[in-house]
Amino acid sequence: MNRQELIEKIAEKTNNEAKVVEKIVGAFMQTVKETVASGDNVQLVGFGTFDSRDRAARVGHNPHTGETINIPATKVPAFKPGKGFKAAVK
Repeated sequence: MNRQELIEKIAEKTNNEAKVVEKIVGAFMQTVKETVASGDNVQLVGFGTFDSRDRAARVGHNPHTGETINIPATKVPAFKPGKGFKAAVK
């Protein structure tokens, strides 16, 4: 399911216009991005938690040349599904 399909499905379930739902979905995504980028997390009980995690520096290899390269430490976005989400997928 892509973003547009998600918007249409939510609009159908909530009896709203797709344009309204598109703004809401966009605002939700932007808010999650901004919150996680600022170092906080977004916890939706039963769904999951969006947060950022530190990835340690490591040594990698260029697959074309085999040369060893140093990969610097960085922060990466992460999602941990909640108990209800995990149960629904099982």
